[in-house]
Amino acid sequence: MSISPHNLSFLFFQLLVLQLSSTISAIRKDIGFQEKLFCKTTVQGRYLLSDDNGYVCDALSLDPQSRCCPGKGEKFSCHGCNLLSQCCNSYEFCVSCCVNPAQTRKEQVLKVKIAKPETAGTYQSVFDFCAGRCRHNSEGVVHENAYLSDFHHCFALPSNSSGASDSLAATRLAGINVIIGRQGESCDSVCKSNGQSCVLNKLLVLNQCDIIRKYMNCKGACLASMGADQPAEVVDDAPSHMNPGACLYTRSQSMLSCDGSHRHTKRLCPCA
Repeated sequence: MSISPHNLSFLFFQLLVLQLSSTISAIRKDIGFQEKLFCKTTVQGRYLLSDDNGYVCDALSLDPQSRCCPGKGEKFSCHGCNLLSQCCNSYEFCVSCCVNPAQTRKEQVLKVKIAKPETAGTYQSVFDFCAGRCRHNSEGVVHENAYLSDFHHCFALPSNSSGASDSLAATRLAGINVIIGRQGESCDSVCKSNGQSCVLNKLLVLNQCDIIRKYMNCKGACLASMGADQPAEVVDDAPSHMNPGACLYTRSQSMLSCDGSHRHTKRLCPCA
């Protein structure tokens, strides 16, 4: 039985369509399987890098294609970090610790402005916030030429981000009785007179302008200072050079103390 040229052309066309369809399907599968993950990384360190997956590695072990650290070692490592102050002695481990969802809430940090002007933008991701926040900033410097501590890489929310930090502060102060002491009185004395004890690690939570303003008048301003009596408010009849009416917070977190006092200030105390 002979096949006409017309039928032969039609069969050839059908075979060609089937072959092209299977080829296209195979190409699509290959593309899907070969899709790669690309990481954002820090670039500040001389020897170490941190990626947005929360790993820290040296520059030589970074995957040249994906720009990701090997998935080895501890993820979200807080090596060399003080979780109370949320400050670290290493930039890369600060970023690694910060990107941990247990440490940093995405819905809060994405509201934080990158700079102070009202026109400043906000961070696009938790990693962008952590990479920017962990760099040296004015809150960790004294006299603009020295660090307050070796732990000067901090990822805590900035003190001027009241909207983002209110709920966090309320959570960290749960069960704490915040009391304003009398002039020249220490927190140990304030809490003892109320049948309680001063909770030292909660002084760090109170040591923020937004929190101090909630409890004190701060008629002058909220100023960075140095002293074991802080956070506190300067009394109205203090000498003019002490900024009467101003509230004070300390940039040197190691100075926070329950027994500190000053004859010209009233302390803000956490008691329990």
